[in-house]
Amino acid sequence: MKIGLVGLGRMGEAIARRLNENGFAVTGWDVNAERTKALGERIRIAANPRAVAADSEIVISIITEDHGVRRIFTGSNGFLGGDVTGKLFVEMSTLQPMTGRELAPLVEAKGAHLIEAPVLGTIPQVRDGKLFALVGGRAEDLERARPVLEKMTRRIAHMGPNGAGYAMKLAVNLGLGSYIQALSESLALGAKQGLTVEQMLDVLKEAPYASRWLESKVGVLKGEKPDMTLDIRTLRKDIMSAVATGALSGVPMPLSAGTLTSLSAAVANGYGAGDLAELPKFLRDSMVQNFE
Repeated sequence: MKIGLVGLGRMGEAIARRLNENGFAVTGWDVNAERTKALGERIRIAANPRAVAADSEIVISIITEDHGVRRIFTGSNGFLGGDVTGKLFVEMSTLQPMTGRELAPLVEAKGAHLIEAPVLGTIPQVRDGKLFALVGGRAEDLERARPVLEKMTRRIAHMGPNGAGYAMKLAVNLGLGSYIQALSESLALGAKQGLTVEQMLDVLKEAPYASRWLESKVGVLKGEKPDMTLDIRTLRKDIMSAVATGALSGVPMPLSAGTLTSLSAAVANGYGAGDLAELPKFLRDSMVQNFE
């Protein structure tokens, strides 16, 4: 089966390698041509998204934000600029639900089909084929995509029609963002009272609300160099999308708005490219000092 892949950042590169290792012929493209070099001869590189779609039966996209996804579908050299009759698009970015609902009829008008499949998990889970896909779209389209998705995932959940998968992913990331914000404040408070980070983490990792995420990030929280998974800038984008979706839906989100403020401050102060587990350090070292 011929697979197209647009978006060769950290996740996209890992997906390309995983699919290649499992026998799929992959054609890829990224707006940053430098990213294609890391894949060597593993995939065929196309000139633009339209060319990727022309060369593929199933086309995966995984990039950063909603406007970029709209461009790769509807831009002058986008997917829908050519004949895509019968093709299936699997959109794996983390987007606002309204984007999925907007794109689906445009794709269908061209004789193709679209599902979204944002995932839980990052680079290590891609490598091991243990992502958790949250799918929105028609059940029959999911079944067509399943042989590809199953090579990357440990579980696939069909959440409902287009937009439902994105909604679930934003709901998950809201919880993650709020947890990291609470952890950041906990460590900052304890530090001001004379506790060490090591002391606090030794207790917090056994607290009633301890998580697998905390367990995996103890080293980073102690100051070790992170094995980069998700960066602060990307989580900020996701929380911003969730807050915007809440505003459009009439759902008040005071906790999420506060988390967004902290993430925005971190990005503004040069922490955007840092791992999520570096947010507590930013709060202690920068924000707390501003209130002294």
